[in-house]
Amino acid sequence: MNHKAIYKLYSNVVLISDASGAFDAEGNKVTIDIAAVNAWVDPDQYKYQRAAAYPSIADQLDTLYHSGIDAWKATITAVKEEFPK
Repeated sequence: MNHKAIYKLYSNVVLISDASGAFDAEGNKVTIDIAAVNAWVDPDQYKYQRAAAYPSIADQLDTLYHSGIDAWKATITAVKEEFPK
């Protein structure tokens, strides 16, 4: 189950169990629309993808030192274009 999607789509859900389902504060089971949960797109997904795609800080500093700021900007811009907001 995509817990983050469930919490975003169903504000009354306070507990999620992969085995039992989703529950509100009183312990009542909340009916979840799995199609809606699966269709939900994390608005912050691009941030996670960019963070994974950026070169390490050490590699970025090496690029700055050896190739200059324009080469560094090109590397960063390529990642931003690959994973737009």
